[in-house]
Amino acid sequence: MDAYSRHLIFHASVILFLGLLYGAPYGRAINRGAPAHIVNSWRVAHQAVPIGATLMFAIATVLPSFAVSEQIKWLIAVLLIASSYAFAVSTPLAAITGHRGLTSKGQGLARLVYVGNMVGATTSLIASVLLIFAGFVSL
Repeated sequence: MDAYSRHLIFHASVILFLGLLYGAPYGRAINRGAPAHIVNSWRVAHQAVPIGATLMFAIATVLPSFAVSEQIKWLIAVLLIASSYAFAVSTPLAAITGHRGLTSKGQGLARLVYVGNMVGATTSLIASVLLIFAGFVSL
């Protein structure tokens, strides 16, 4: 197995673990009757972060079969890893702070949630474009 696939699998395992751990505060938020937006934020963290890990596991298996350079394969892996960690930080932080991070006008931790969301969204979008390119070149 190639090194970029091994890195994707390792980091996907860490991200999956974190996402599953977010189920504990999600359950606590439900049980204590937290406001709906807080419960929803924990639900997003508990569901979306493991989905990102699942995506990395899947990409790790197909990435070696693409007919693109090692540098592009590494770039795809690094972008997906960066995206997953950004969302693994920003989604629970959004639940903790009560900020969604959809605007850059926030202060303090709200700004950090925004930056995490933007890093996660940007890196995953670039990785997706590179995956389309890799898939097309490999036809």
